[in-house]
Amino acid sequence: MSLPAGLRRSPMAWVTGLMLASLVVLAVVGPLFWGAAADRPDPSAVLQGPSAAHPAGTDGLGRDLLARILTAARPSLLLALASVLLGATAGVLLGACTAVVGRRAGRLAAGLISLLLAFPALLVAMFLAVVFGAGTSGAVLALAAASVPGFARLAQTLAAGVAGTDHLAAARVLGLGRLRLLWRHVLPNIAEPLLLSVTTAAGTALVALSGLSFLGLGVQPPGYDWGQLLSQGLDRIYAEPLPALAPGLALLYAALTFQLLGEVLAGGAARRVPAVRIPAQRSAPSGPAEDGQVLQVDGLTVELPTPAGPVRPVRGVSLSLGRGEIVGLVGESGSGKSLTALAVADLLPYGARVSRRTLRLLGTDLGALTRKERDRHLATGLSVIFQNPASALNPSLRIGTQLTEAVRAHRGASRAEAEARATEALHRVGLSPSLLRSRPYELSGGQRQRVMIAAALMVRPGLIIADEPTTALDVTVQRQITRLLVDIRRDTSAAILFISHDVALVSEFCERVLVMYAGTLVEALPVGRLAAGARHPYTRALVASVPDLTADRDRPLPTVGGAPPDPHAPSPGCAFEARCPRRRDRCAEQAPPLDDLGSGHRVACWYPLPVTAAPEAVTAS
Repeated sequence: MSLPAGLRRSPMAWVTGLMLASLVVLAVVGPLFWGAAADRPDPSAVLQGPSAAHPAGTDGLGRDLLARILTAARPSLLLALASVLLGATAGVLLGACTAVVGRRAGRLAAGLISLLLAFPALLVAMFLAVVFGAGTSGAVLALAAASVPGFARLAQTLAAGVAGTDHLAAARVLGLGRLRLLWRHVLPNIAEPLLLSVTTAAGTALVALSGLSFLGLGVQPPGYDWGQLLSQGLDRIYAEPLPALAPGLALLYAALTFQLLGEVLAGGAARRVPAVRIPAQRSAPSGPAEDGQVLQVDGLTVELPTPAGPVRPVRGVSLSLGRGEIVGLVGESGSGKSLTALAVADLLPYGARVSRRTLRLLGTDLGALTRKERDRHLATGLSVIFQNPASALNPSLRIGTQLTEAVRAHRGASRAEAEARATEALHRVGLSPSLLRSRPYELSGGQRQRVMIAAALMVRPGLIIADEPTTALDVTVQRQITRLLVDIRRDTSAAILFISHDVALVSEFCERVLVMYAGTLVEALPVGRLAAGARHPYTRALVASVPDLTADRDRPLPTVGGAPPDPHAPSPGCAFEARCPRRRDRCAEQAPPLDDLGSGHRVACWYPLPVTAAPEAVTAS
């Protein structure tokens, strides 16, 4: 095992490396050089003390104890490693599966882990060693079974952190099987801390296995290990202490080596710096399909549980996208834009409840499909470009693997066909095919976002949801990404829902704009009317808060005064009422509907602004 590069110059790393190398060499060559002497009885040298011929003395048959200690290194180390590997494999699989199985199965697995942890591992090992029968196999299996709960709890804790990542959520919606999710997306991302735990556990297992042999439950004669040699030497410890101490010193040396190795590896790892699904719900059939509509959403509501009670961050949202259309969804942070997109993509966290009158993708009613059918339809008909590609891309997998997963799983493409399509997708987003062998951390932010867009194109979806894809990028790269999306729309006729809080960016390349506030749509209008034709005071405030080169630098930038309403105490009236300078008594009593003003313009306001009004800042009075 090689040491981390950053610690190769550390004195502890050098010492640990030398100690580990000595154990490996001893385990390999010990039986070859000293095996014959260890097994050769000498009646004339029975129970002798240390001498020049026998530095550690002899046993009851006159066999050389030093030779036996050196020869016992191989079985002692191999048996300890075997028990750790068996226990770690079973425990890690048990703990990690909680991130990919269903909610009920995950709870059962977690409960089983907690129950097993209630019993002391050493007592469990001793009990199972008796049950399995004294001997090498019984001792190894007993120690492996006793170590399963500890590894399972560690894997469960680590896997819980992976379960909430965007890349695992995306892999779920692709419809990948649980085994594939576990093998490709969970285990690689928790492997490093598990490896460190296995390393330190090897030293503990070595001591425990020797303890079982010392008690007569482990290795049986004529076989021997350090524990059995220690037991044999204990009878004469007062007359000749070295025959008893020598096996103990060998055991201490090996256990200390594994502990130091774990410390070194953990130190190296510390110095290196480089959403979950909702339960299946059966709902009423959606309304009738409309021709040419890629997405139809009517009356979408999302409810989330909180310690203070359930809240509804999305309330009655209705929207639609036609083929080849780019629609912008804007609003302040916390307005419900991303939750709306996640509800459409079926990527909301556990506990979230979704209701709607209509939810159709590519003409198909999602509520009428089974879970498997819905996953497949979403995986092939919809793609999501997440805001943070660093978390949406699996850091442990190569770019090529992540790009080809969906088409191989759902389009039945061969490896060669999938790689050819991935090469084409990278060409389309302006990246070199050589990046297929790279990992996400080797790419810049702009390259990672382009990879996300390339991944979105792999299944040739009818709808692309771009959830603030330019937020973390500089202005130049933002412009490149938006132009790329426009080109993709032109070449593939895919509809694009572009979510952003940047009104200026949306107005540059979207065709329609949907304005969201406090979980509801307050205005929907063509982008050409956004600058001067917006009718809702909130929309006007957003437009007025966008700085331009003609702004008076001596005056502060306009802002939207006040704060959004408390989601735990929703008002029966208009959500914007407390911040609106045009509010009247009716605004606090009744929520305005989204009225159609004609020409694709809708607004939810009892007293909308006139079209001729100039853009103005809105402040709370």
